[in-house]
Amino acid sequence: MPADAAEAPEITAERVALWRAMHLQVDPPPHVLADEIGLQLLAPHDGWRSRPDMDPQATSTFRAAIVARARFIEDLVAGQVDQGVAQYVILGAGLDTFAQRRPELIARLQVFEVDQPGPQAWKRRRLLELGYGIPDGLHLVPVDFEASENWWDQLRAAGFDPHRPAVVVSTGVSHYLTEAATTATLRQIAGLAPGSTFAMTFLLPSELLDDADRPGLRTSEEGAKSSGTPFISFYTPAEMTALARAAGLTETRHVAGASLADRYFSGRTDGLRPSSGEDLLLATL
Repeated sequence: MPADAAEAPEITAERVALWRAMHLQVDPPPHVLADEIGLQLLAPHDGWRSRPDMDPQATSTFRAAIVARARFIEDLVAGQVDQGVAQYVILGAGLDTFAQRRPELIARLQVFEVDQPGPQAWKRRRLLELGYGIPDGLHLVPVDFEASENWWDQLRAAGFDPHRPAVVVSTGVSHYLTEAATTATLRQIAGLAPGSTFAMTFLLPSELLDDADRPGLRTSEEGAKSSGTPFISFYTPAEMTALARAAGLTETRHVAGASLADRYFSGRTDGLRPSSGEDLLLATL
């Protein structure tokens, strides 16, 4: 991997980016999402596909779940842009490559990627090294969460207009946070301008998973713990909806992960389907 390892992306962001590339490399068409830019940014050694967490068969359902949620979010954003929304905020952006892959949307949007300073500086450097640059509509917003910096204040300083509608998303983050931290974020979201949309993923308790997916969840939990980023929070759909409404988000909708399987994977002949275990909360203001 190029660049300073101290500033490199977290292992979870790296894994997501590589799974997105694996979808193109090992799964037959039609592809739910086409994204190898994260792989280009990481430039891993030649044997990366031999890693245990990249095994094409063992990780197929997780890979499918990752591309399904990414596609769902991008479809959501595109729909909001068509309705005139011109601000898109990605909390915990990691190696998100929306701005590089969707120039037709970035031309109509101001995109704000919120992430830790070190990994974000690494990403900025790699984008420049690879010739992608930083387009005018992309704002990289470094926020030191460990130092308790307020992401909302940093977002506004980067040019975000709180008086205009926005799409704000947080995927693959809530299970690393305490309930108190998630509640604080939801309360902040409740202050967005009318016409805004919020989407957040959350992990389900193991008893709500399909039997076939429970061993995979245990493996993921063990891996996250060993890498220093343990899973902290799990929610039932009712618990997450109640949390959102208590924070002031009254117009909410639960989107089951199974519905993404039906939407993006129906009719496939290879049997590829996303794992159960991650659902979404949608809120409109």
